Amino acid sequence: MVMNSPGSAAEAVDRVKQSARSFVDNGVHRLDFRSMSTACQVKVHGAADSAVKDFEGAAVEWVGRFEGRYSRFIPDSLISRINAAAGEHWVEIDPETERLFSLCQELFFFTRGSFDPTALPLIQLWNWKQQPAKLPLADAIETAQALVGWNKIQRRPGAIFLPQRGMAIDLGGIGKEYAVDCVMNLAIERGISNALVDFGQDVRVRGHAPNKAHWMIGLEDALMPGKCWTGVAVTDHAIATSGDYFRNFTVNGVRYGHILDPRTGYPALNECRAAHVIAPSCTMAGLLSTSICVLGAKDGMELVEMHPQAAAAIATNAKKLYSRKFHEYIPA
Repeated sequence: MVMNSPGSAAEAVDRVKQSARSFVDNGVHRLDFRSMSTACQVKVHGAADSAVKDFEGAAVEWVGRFEGRYSRFIPDSLISRINAAAGEHWVEIDPETERLFSLCQELFFFTRGSFDPTALPLIQLWNWKQQPAKLPLADAIETAQALVGWNKIQRRPGAIFLPQRGMAIDLGGIGKEYAVDCVMNLAIERGISNALVDFGQDVRVRGHAPNKAHWMIGLEDALMPGKCWTGVAVTDHAIATSGDYFRNFTVNGVRYGHILDPRTGYPALNECRAAHVIAPSCTMAGLLSTSICVLGAKDGMELVEMHPQAAAAIATNAKKLYSRKFHEYIPA
């Protein structure tokens, strides 16, 4: 979860609110705002104006508070306080954070360790913007990796402890996707039947687009960024895409992408350029798409097929691979 303007946790809500713009276009209520360093968009139709207004206000408030609580870039956020206490003392957490960390625990084991919220020491070591590109020293990678491992975290009801100084949590692997799901739940609670929530191209939809039986979502081409190679027709599902086609560098003829494998300490080196996943929740779709990029096409596809409600398309430099269910979402 990356944020540009740290400020304070209290200021996060105001910053998100100040960026919000709401308008109606051909009967569709649209809300745009910025949070988590990305463009956020919500679309709703077929609902009473009062319900939409209430939902939009609740969505902006919730996202601002979420960023303020879980951004590692905000000095007084809960995550920053947990990280600062590493190796020193326990930190009390609220029930929502307890649930979020329980989810991290489940996802860590489900992905065979390819998803690890404690990978921040490694993330901070690799710099994809550095010119000229330069690899971290092997000793530095080994030192950072010794601080990584969700299974090292100590938890008890209402509290968490990072046992080694230098350990740190970053929820960037699921934070944005989790927020998409929570905002969609706000719409469901208000009886809104047709909605789209899109945070930086992590998307979840409910119901259908105006005069359609579904929502149509384009999938970006990893080999030609900015262009779509196909569209998928979805309702009551989420779509997430992961890939290294925007952030990467080459050293000595080897291409290094920005998606790290926390088990090795190095960027994932395999044939995957992008993975598109459709799943009932955005959290699951995002987790699976990133895991595919870490595990590689073969093992990643096996992971998807283990989840009966998920479907995936994987793009390599040479071809595209599809799960058994993926073609169900391609319009005839």
